[in-house]
Amino acid sequence: MIDPKIIRENYSEVKNNLSRRQQPEVLERLEKWVSSDKEWRELKQQVDDLRGARNRITEDIKNAKAKGEDIAPLLEKAKKIPEELKEKEARIKILEEENKKLLMTIPNLLQEDVPYGKDGDENVIVRTWGEAKTSKEKGFDLIHHGELAAKLGIAEFERAVKISGEGFYALKGDLALLNMAIVNYAIENLSKKGFSLVIPPAMMNKKSYEGVTDLGDFESVMYKIEGEDHYMIATAEHPLTSMYMDETFEEKEIPKVEVGYSTNFRKEIGKHGLDERGLFRLHQFDKVEQIILCKPEESNKWHEEIVKNAEELCRDFEIPHRVVLICTGDIGTVAAKKYDIECWSPREGKYFETHSLSNCTTYQATRLNIKYKKANGEKEYIHTLNATEVAIPRMLRAILENHQTKEGTITIPKALQPYMLGKTEISLKK
Repeated sequence: MIDPKIIRENYSEVKNNLSRRQQPEVLERLEKWVSSDKEWRELKQQVDDLRGARNRITEDIKNAKAKGEDIAPLLEKAKKIPEELKEKEARIKILEEENKKLLMTIPNLLQEDVPYGKDGDENVIVRTWGEAKTSKEKGFDLIHHGELAAKLGIAEFERAVKISGEGFYALKGDLALLNMAIVNYAIENLSKKGFSLVIPPAMMNKKSYEGVTDLGDFESVMYKIEGEDHYMIATAEHPLTSMYMDETFEEKEIPKVEVGYSTNFRKEIGKHGLDERGLFRLHQFDKVEQIILCKPEESNKWHEEIVKNAEELCRDFEIPHRVVLICTGDIGTVAAKKYDIECWSPREGKYFETHSLSNCTTYQATRLNIKYKKANGEKEYIHTLNATEVAIPRMLRAILENHQTKEGTITIPKALQPYMLGKTEISLKK
């Protein structure tokens, strides 16, 4: 959430910034919070004044007794204060809870270089890589990745649906091996760059989860464990960031540079046609994630760095792709600036999203109360960043399409061959 101090001291700037998101309900919530916060601060002052008055009356009673004066008027005055205090303190408690919930529904402040736009059609293409050939340009009709995987006997979709329902799959043989090859390559590549590997818990409690995600995700995205205060994680970003809740780092302890590997669970699923099935929109999937916790002045540099890391992986896997800067009307609640990487689908003749890479500035850190101590002793909220290094099913889809041959086999990208037990191709076993 936005630090309340920033809103109080820079209200006009905050309002103008949030207006770029073109969401009237956001400005309405901002106005409501400002009004409620004003009432809270006024009540706090009144409570402080009452406590001061109570102390003064106590002293006056003591002095009057010593002088033998009538203390009845003072006692009558003192009797009214506890009741008034109780009433105001109860209202303060209610306002504190309401204001925090309201503040958590207000999205992050956007960075200045986020392009203005209404929706995804106005996102800005930053750069592209690779030769994006269509199926026709390749000279043969590509088989849908799910159909090809089933034909080669390396994936089970129908049997997975039989035991788990829509949105689940089972990988077999060489595709399961390719899945692990991608994971191992991504982790090894980032480890060489100084990232520390973390395999997080697969469940989190609500208090921790509220610090890292849009509150609406609790209903629309996350699975809750019935009868328990646990939610299945939707990405490694969430536990890797939340685990530092209520901590203050020494300056020398940051940046925290971590790579998380996890199996993730999401309710969201699409079935809008053939290419929304197979290995694309799923309830369960593996992902390797980059996480950075750093000083505010370092976050923009780190943002560009983690984007480059993900681009490098796409190049190493020989997948044509592009980097897209997300516009103000399409960016999510938590990010202050966000890039997507979209990989090429030769079968569809278009790009599809495979990576999300965000600088969340202090938004998550404020909610989670994660700070660092500066050299002068002052404490400041850190910046948090997250970036997909690779979402495995989406990358499998990209490989199955871009490395498919006219014979219906799959050529394994050279970068992954050392992890494939000597195999250079996936084909139908005879």
